[in-house]
Amino acid sequence: MHVPDGFINAPVSVAAGVVAAGAVAVSLRGARRELDERTAPLAGLVAAFIFAVQMLNFPVAAGTSGHLLGGALAAILVGPYTGVLCVSVVLLMQGILFADGGLTALGVNITVMAVVTSVVAYATFRGLVKVLPKKRRSVTASAFVAAAISVPAAAFAFTLVYAIGGTTDVPIGRVLTAMVGVHVLIGLGEAAITAFTVGAVIAVRPDLVHGARGLTRKLQLRVGGELVDVAPEQPEPALAPVPSHRTRNVWLTGLAASLVLAGGVSFYASASPDGLEKVAADKGIDAKVEEHAAADSPLADYGVEGISDGRLSGGLAGVIGVGVTVVAGTGVFWAVRRRRTDEDPSAAATPTASV
Repeated sequence: MHVPDGFINAPVSVAAGVVAAGAVAVSLRGARRELDERTAPLAGLVAAFIFAVQMLNFPVAAGTSGHLLGGALAAILVGPYTGVLCVSVVLLMQGILFADGGLTALGVNITVMAVVTSVVAYATFRGLVKVLPKKRRSVTASAFVAAAISVPAAAFAFTLVYAIGGTTDVPIGRVLTAMVGVHVLIGLGEAAITAFTVGAVIAVRPDLVHGARGLTRKLQLRVGGELVDVAPEQPEPALAPVPSHRTRNVWLTGLAASLVLAGGVSFYASASPDGLEKVAADKGIDAKVEEHAAADSPLADYGVEGISDGRLSGGLAGVIGVGVTVVAGTGVFWAVRRRRTDEDPSAAATPTASV
């Protein structure tokens, strides 16, 4: 759903840029409360993973494909504020290095793909986990529903922006129907990826999943063959700190998966246009699309300039993208974390949680 240059007029693009800048500023402050010494590097990894999976377009209908937006996944894994930053980092890297998503439309893309998806998904997720049984399966199921809803919500948000500042005269009802319709289907793919990833992390390190914090089960004792809740006045034993090597193993596994997906699996992604591209071509809203300012980038269109072999070129571009994104993301999140520690030294303590 990367909006190119020329879809939205200059005044609305500027306004969207102001909204996006404000959202990023708020998210930088909010992320200080969400990040600790374990989750700061994880947030950088989440950004790299989203970059990698966004290269894997999957078919959703005849001649149309979809890809992960990532807002739901990031918000649930590392928190809604940090989630907005994760997707924003990805969009910035894609726009500057790979000519994917217009630079003048960067504010629109951050607002639609980062802010709307993260906020809608996390609000839905929190509402569901409050009413469902406090089990790991409930977290995974809530993640599925939240992700599925976030994608058509983003499509609706784009349509609203287009209704205000679109550069072509197209009946907005037709655009809305087409955008939401195809992105409902894409949302199912997003939901499956999000639920699988969240479930995988919960299975090995539930304490690293932001959305699972606070869902601890009551301590129970077996009395006469039956489990009995510990009386409220009995304090529960403190959770033992998790060895640092276990966090490192999760990070290395996630990075390896991202490199494999971007460097190898991406070659088999669907070549069909994604939902926005298809709707734009069918409804005529791409009549005034402009050439990307970074079209001459050596990595434009996810290929390495000078390498004629398509598989090698695309795979190398994907690996470079993952590397750049994880470095940029981790740098941002460590800086945010360090700022919090400087302001409040007691924040250096690592919180623990389980499901």
